[in-house]
Amino acid sequence: MPRGPDLSHIDTWVFDLDNTLYPVTANLFPQIDVRMKTFIAELLGVSLDEAFKIQKWYYHEHGTTLRGLMINHTVDPDAFLDYVHDIDHTVLAPDPELGQVIQELPGRKLIHTNGSESHADGVLAALGLEDCFEAIFDIRASAYIPKPDPNSYERFLESHAFTPESAIMFEDSVKNLKPAAELGMVTVLVKHESNAASANPDIHCHHVVEDLTNWLKQAVYTRTAN
Repeated sequence: MPRGPDLSHIDTWVFDLDNTLYPVTANLFPQIDVRMKTFIAELLGVSLDEAFKIQKWYYHEHGTTLRGLMINHTVDPDAFLDYVHDIDHTVLAPDPELGQVIQELPGRKLIHTNGSESHADGVLAALGLEDCFEAIFDIRASAYIPKPDPNSYERFLESHAFTPESAIMFEDSVKNLKPAAELGMVTVLVKHESNAASANPDIHCHHVVEDLTNWLKQAVYTRTAN
């Protein structure tokens, strides 16, 4: 097996959830998209097309659609999260190979997601990864402050007490890796068709991978070979 990057100093492995632990081709996040625009259309009395524009505007301006709705429309965050995450998680296929390699990673394994813990539980159960992670840090734990807001990362660090210089973060969003890199974490962008245009290494994105499982296997192999 080819040698991977030297991650001998890493003792904390931080993973985003959606479109990171499962392929973007899975019919999961599109379900959330539909429910978000439906929620907005009913809330504001607008068409689904207009709701979709509002949804994406708030996402780009505030990090999450929810944050935009809270700021501009005083939406109850729990009502929104419960509605948009009422989806069919069984469209995801179990991924025992990924589960095995995550289990083999030395140190702590954590989830940092802008979604809810219940949604994360559903995703991990569908993937067969429910026993792979020490904890899930969700949007509620972050006081509804989403990535990439630096306050979300600060709350995450306070909650789980790890040293960022000995941590690595896996994400499918370049902008969400920037605060992690600034804290001293190694950053890995999981590339897919939806983020390909921005999937170029830069000062905040240390590695770009298309196959997360194989990349992690190489990381484990390199550590055990040293």
